[in-house]
Amino acid sequence: MNYEESITRFWQEFGAGRTMVLSASLNDIVTSRMMSVVIIERCFYFQTDTLSRKYSQLTENPHAALCSDNVQIEGICRETGHPIDDPAFCEAYQKAFPGSFTRYTSLKNERLFRFEPSFIERWLYIDGDPFIETIDITSKKYTLRKYDVN
Repeated sequence: MNYEESITRFWQEFGAGRTMVLSASLNDIVTSRMMSVVIIERCFYFQTDTLSRKYSQLTENPHAALCSDNVQIEGICRETGHPIDDPAFCEAYQKAFPGSFTRYTSLKNERLFRFEPSFIERWLYIDGDPFIETIDITSKKYTLRKYDVN
């Protein structure tokens, strides 16, 4: 499988939205928390309050990671504005997380972040054997290697 096939397959399998663990850091202190995330045009979007610790971490250090099940993703987060002002985000978020959309999206302190992935790693099992799949988006490289358990 080549890079283009692998990244296309990844996005098809990943779906439109899910809860994920977001890890961010500032001054060598790393924190993690659950986030409701939607996918739009091969990027991850989530909202957070400007008074939260993760907001200050991400605005001062945009390097972050997302994790869900057997998938780990590294990338860069950028604030894009108020979530209620982004129609594509609102549509996707309301569909995936209607309760959170209703409670938080229009609050004045909420801000929208776009997480652009640079590296994806996931564990797969093929015929019962463990494999590590990596998709390096920055260099457009794909690898699949069998995990050596010995």
